[in-house]
Amino acid sequence: MVVSLRPITVSDIAPRLGERVLLTGASGMLGKETVFALLRAGYDVRAFQRGDAGIAELLPESVTDRFSQVRGSVNDAAVLSQALDGVDGVIHMAAKVSVVGDWADYERVNIEGTRTVLDAARGAGIRKFLNTSSPSVAHTGSAIEGEGNPPASPEHARGNYARSKAAAEQLALSYDSADFWVGVLRPHLVWGPGDTQLVERVLERAAAGRLPLLNNGTALIDTLYIDNAADAFVRGYQRLEQIHGTPLVVTNGQPRTVAEILAGMCTACGVPAPSRSLPARLAVGLGLALERIWSLRGTDEIPPMTSFLAEQLSTSHWFDQSLTQQLLDWTPAVSLEEGYTQLGIFYGDRFSR
Repeated sequence: MVVSLRPITVSDIAPRLGERVLLTGASGMLGKETVFALLRAGYDVRAFQRGDAGIAELLPESVTDRFSQVRGSVNDAAVLSQALDGVDGVIHMAAKVSVVGDWADYERVNIEGTRTVLDAARGAGIRKFLNTSSPSVAHTGSAIEGEGNPPASPEHARGNYARSKAAAEQLALSYDSADFWVGVLRPHLVWGPGDTQLVERVLERAAAGRLPLLNNGTALIDTLYIDNAADAFVRGYQRLEQIHGTPLVVTNGQPRTVAEILAGMCTACGVPAPSRSLPARLAVGLGLALERIWSLRGTDEIPPMTSFLAEQLSTSHWFDQSLTQQLLDWTPAVSLEEGYTQLGIFYGDRFSR
């Protein structure tokens, strides 16, 4: 099932379950696709985000009564209380995800925002809470090769985003109890058609000849195709009784070298795959220098290279998926190769020159 390339239709949708899920952060690609996946599974969905994600316009008229949205901040307890009225469970995705920015902003949104949502949900008598984390919470700069679900480490995670998500994960799990199930999923490098954060940046820079490999692109990494990510979150919500209290990394379970992954995306869209290589140490130093320059500029734009990105592109990070798939009772439906094909269908020759 490829949710990114077609609108949701009546035939996609399971019978109504009579259960409403609040999803925070529906404006992002993963949030939007998870809303669609929840609707397909028979849930009613209420989206909570600062702006309008444009989801309602993509739904058939016969389904619009199953979707609603409330606009507000995850730091606003009063608005959250209104949004939680009549809700049976929460999937919390809202976060500051940029790799640059002041610590105070990450702390306010990712840590204190998570605390506010947890308090509001527990105070409303809700029993189900699925928190979105990241494998970066356990990445300390050294390779992760075949590990399952390493513990989050705010003290050692790299960068403000990873540190704040690590603290937020630990906070969320501290709320877990027999009466308030808190599960944690760590989706890893989610990508797919329409992805402006990873795929389109890769294609734009590769087409312009500005996408070098680091250390020849030999680092082995896992990724997660968007349809699989959305389905995993629905499954995680359904299996909260089995997974609560145990953070789970979610990937396609198909480790590939960075060079192979970038080539797969580029070739599918008629763009030359990157072949030029830089030493990783040089790229890390360049990233640190560019971060300082961008900080002095006072811009929220992301530099073309950051120290975090350089580490991610030059350090292996792939994960044993056996416990994740066992506890979720789930396996990815879309392979990397099928995902590349969908990129080609979606983008056509948009990036080719």
